[in-house]
Amino acid sequence: MRPFTYSRAKSPAEAAGLAAQIDGSRFIAGGTNLLDLMKLDIETPTHLIDVNGLALDRIEATSDGGLRVGALVRNTDLAADPRIRKDYAVLSRALLAGASGQLRNVATTAGNLLQRTRCPYFYDTNQPCNKRQPGSGCSAIGGFSRPLGIIGVSDACIATHPSDMAVAMRLLDAQVETVRPDGTTRTLPIADLHRLPGNTPNIETTLGAHELITAVTLPAPLGGTHIYQKVRDRASYAFALISVAAVIQNDGSGRVALGGVAHKPWRNEAAEAAMAQGAKALTAQLLAGATPTDQNAFKLTLVERTLASVMAQARTPA
Repeated sequence: MRPFTYSRAKSPAEAAGLAAQIDGSRFIAGGTNLLDLMKLDIETPTHLIDVNGLALDRIEATSDGGLRVGALVRNTDLAADPRIRKDYAVLSRALLAGASGQLRNVATTAGNLLQRTRCPYFYDTNQPCNKRQPGSGCSAIGGFSRPLGIIGVSDACIATHPSDMAVAMRLLDAQVETVRPDGTTRTLPIADLHRLPGNTPNIETTLGAHELITAVTLPAPLGGTHIYQKVRDRASYAFALISVAAVIQNDGSGRVALGGVAHKPWRNEAAEAAMAQGAKALTAQLLAGATPTDQNAFKLTLVERTLASVMAQARTPA
């Protein structure tokens, strides 16, 4: 690990301001992704700004019946909160499907959203990777691509976003609150937070330089049956081959978001009208324009079968 300096911020605005003043700065809270990448010499910050003391670890009711989740709320605490379990069960289930209990105890809400979109070649510094070294090439294209993206991919990158929580947040139409180095704040839909790779897969979000996430706001509860189904190669501590987050109403209508298929959580609101026609029609709409590799074309069938399973669960009396 390379040498770095360290400081603690006293407010969100101060943290963002410090990051703008000190070249090579990165924010750190749980550090479950950042520290691993620093050890591998993939991330090389020269200064770390500790944001753990910023009192962003609360879950509070909003005036419109939703919840405001602080950026530093730990994944374990968010999944276990009675309000989340009752009204946003898909989010609780997605969180419990991610990583391990030990990691969930330290991983934060903002950190989970901002973990690097990656594949095995991203970790291998002996292999070309446009995310690590823009313009060097994508080793996954023509290489091992079984777990990787099938839609929204590009000639520069076919990696998939690893977060389970982000898939549920996308389903729920969460809003992300941030602060900039000049102290101004903004709110953006989570649908606009993550980017597709295009020609710049190293740029993974729409956040500005040194912009800090302070909270995620959930709208009023949707009702209906909440399901999160994750298909993976082993029972724990594995990223999704595909995952399905769904909220389905008694009349069969609802919402669906997918994980494990794209560079960001994948949702197509227009496709959700096809739910009444069954899993095959819904899959065709959700994944229209998919360009899988020979190794991961099975994901098309896997999505259809998982959607069929989720829709059957929603029809089964509790």
